[in-house]
Amino acid sequence: MSSRESSTEKDTKSGTGTSGPEALPSERKVVAAVWPTLLASAVGLLPFTVFTTFLVDIARAAGDGTAEVGSLRGLGGIGAVVAGVALAPLLARIAPGQVAAVALVLLGVASLVGSLEWWLALAAFCLLTGVSNALLYPALSTAAADRFGSGPAASRAATLVMTAQTLASTLGAPLIVLPTLWWGWQGDLVAIAVLAFLLAPVLVRFGRTRSDDAPPPERLGYLAAFRRLSAVPGARALLVVAFARAGAFMGHLAFLAPLYADRFDLSPALFAFVWSVSGGSFFVGHLLAGRLVNADESDDRAVRVMALSLLVSLVALVGVYTAPVLPLALLGTAVLSVSHAVVAAAVVTLLVRRSAEVRGPALSLNSAGMSLGLFLGTAAAGAGLGVAGYAGAAVVLVVLTLVALAAALTLRAAPSRTAPRTAPR
Repeated sequence: MSSRESSTEKDTKSGTGTSGPEALPSERKVVAAVWPTLLASAVGLLPFTVFTTFLVDIARAAGDGTAEVGSLRGLGGIGAVVAGVALAPLLARIAPGQVAAVALVLLGVASLVGSLEWWLALAAFCLLTGVSNALLYPALSTAAADRFGSGPAASRAATLVMTAQTLASTLGAPLIVLPTLWWGWQGDLVAIAVLAFLLAPVLVRFGRTRSDDAPPPERLGYLAAFRRLSAVPGARALLVVAFARAGAFMGHLAFLAPLYADRFDLSPALFAFVWSVSGGSFFVGHLLAGRLVNADESDDRAVRVMALSLLVSLVALVGVYTAPVLPLALLGTAVLSVSHAVVAAAVVTLLVRRSAEVRGPALSLNSAGMSLGLFLGTAAAGAGLGVAGYAGAAVVLVVLTLVALAAALTLRAAPSRTAPRTAPR
């Protein structure tokens, strides 16, 4: 083990049981220790970014309509939900670095298939990308957390994986547009495949290094992994929060453009600024929240911040749909994104802390729950919009937020995170 890794682990352990700045290593040390997972997290989001950004060109190349080709994106969600639930126990049996490497190879294959100008190839691309992401992100978060064992740095490292994903979603589109001037959207997908193939062996090597106090890997059976996860304090409530929060937020984002166009007469070019405000706010909120909720080893801070942020998101959501002027709507949009980012970081933090022995399955189900929430939330908001306009969509999103808040409030009486490790195996 390198001196840098050794010093990082010592810093982590020295803060155990304390509060304050010594309880968490510096951001630089955490990033330096887990940089392969952060890079892989960003790469994992790029294929769908290319698909969304160049949807018109891709549909034209495939000889089909934009709506028909765009609907293939739903196959990715279906693949993510099915794979996330069905394969979750495997993350308790296989080293997370190896799972991440396999997911990257699958992502590379999907990108190469997607570069073909054929409708069936695009369908396979969307499905395979969804499956690979369902494996990739839980594995990356688990591998990053295992690098630091069970202290606050472990959950901080896991939240940074999602922060990198958020940054990629914010900056990915502008970064992939420039190269297409030379090689087109197919060239982007081929370049992503090359990156994924090169990163795969790096993740295998990365996963071989674990903190001394990281929970030892167990070869749990398929059903045993689910049983162990069900015994984790608050696991069900956290998964409900993840599902309902994702449904409320993604349902909101799905109809944000028409909302601003109808209420404030914003053109697509001007709405791009609104989208940047939302994405940038989510990134900043997630980056800062990951450190805030991991400032000490107590779960109380994360639980309180989660509940407060859901309350704030509720107020911001109503504000976005009722704001009489554009500046207030923009403020509500930014606050809503920040509050949801904080909740997402708190959920990952608590799952990593409380499910140390089954981190992989817990994070896999968390990812699957968010994917399910994304599609059900978007569908429900769309139905509300069709029945009662924006007021109907707002009611649906408020209900989903209240479900998340109710689940979060049940976590107040949950035992401390040390309980799972002291329980008999």
